[in-house]
Amino acid sequence: MYKSLVLMFLGLLTILPNCSQLIPTESLPQNPMNANLASSSIADLETAVNEQVNQYRASKKLPPLSIDPRITKQARIHSENMASGKVKFSHDGFEGRAKALAIPYQSVAENVAYNMGFSDPVRNAVDGWIKSDGHRKNMEGQFNLTGIGIAKNAKGEYYFTQLFVRRR
Repeated sequence: MYKSLVLMFLGLLTILPNCSQLIPTESLPQNPMNANLASSSIADLETAVNEQVNQYRASKKLPPLSIDPRITKQARIHSENMASGKVKFSHDGFEGRAKALAIPYQSVAENVAYNMGFSDPVRNAVDGWIKSDGHRKNMEGQFNLTGIGIAKNAKGEYYFTQLFVRRR
């Protein structure tokens, strides 16, 4: 079976503590379940991220995150900008995204991921976040709202942004 040579990068950012780092990781093993996700609509992929993150949170006895369309809008803009090359794969502009939410919040955090060549890009991104201490900390944080944005470019690269918000 032909395997694609794939690079995957993950990034995380939290307001407190204010850390911004990109963490290169190895390609992660694929889960054969949900293999049809690669051909799903972007909105379906975003929903799948939320479902998988909430399944993980439930396994840790944490409440689910509710999707807020204002947060999703900002996450999508960032993913689209990264996918188009308008901005580099990074957390650049995070403070601006947080301010643009128009939601009173106590804290905000961000996870980003990039991958290509996987039958289930969502599972690949979420599994990578779970295996990374900083990303997992964001996923396990005391947040109650989220927004997820995914963009795919012509090269087949998927860019993910998930914003986590604890509303005041």
